[in-house]
Amino acid sequence: MSGKKTKTKLKKAGTKALIKIVLPILLIVGVLHLLSNSNLGEGMTSSITNDRERNLSQQVLQYEDEVEKYAEEEGIGDYTGILLALMMQESGGRGNDPMQASESLCGSVGCINDPSRSIEQGVGYFAHTLEKADQDVKLALQSYNFGAGFIDYVMANGGEYTQELAIEFSAKKYEELKHTGDYSCIRPEAEEFEACYGDIYYVDAVLGYYDTDGYENVLNT
Repeated sequence: MSGKKTKTKLKKAGTKALIKIVLPILLIVGVLHLLSNSNLGEGMTSSITNDRERNLSQQVLQYEDEVEKYAEEEGIGDYTGILLALMMQESGGRGNDPMQASESLCGSVGCINDPSRSIEQGVGYFAHTLEKADQDVKLALQSYNFGAGFIDYVMANGGEYTQELAIEFSAKKYEELKHTGDYSCIRPEAEEFEACYGDIYYVDAVLGYYDTDGYENVLNT
């Protein structure tokens, strides 16, 4: 009997010793697993941020809060990303009129010399074109470049933005205004169409700075 009791005691002692060894190892493995998942999440967030920063310059990103503030005031907070992409296309965030909004305010270049005023005017004008375009983002963007007259032209020719209508409108306006000498093609591709009023590929240029998934979400609102 004493031999059996001794064996039982040894077995229990061995089990306890094994638990003391294995339990800390399991705890360490668990902690490492949690840290690994945490780092993965940080890596994904960092990747998303880096992708965004590759699209938008630091000069543009410094105005993000201000753009969002005015967008919220205009009731278009969901379009903040579109507006930042628009600024990137217009100026890269440089200068005193980063939204290039002077023409929409006073009809000529250079009347805005303050970034905050530029953003306020630019966001307000985009909100106006978006409403007039019946929430058609592409039409609103192209109208930011061409002027709100493009919306009237589109509404009289099918009611929906197309690249062809952008080219037609640009060519028509250029024919009317080329005698002034103020207009020239900013893209070689536009020369074959003689569509040198504004930028006929403005929409694609802006959306090239914007996240596609985010654009689809805005488009479907």
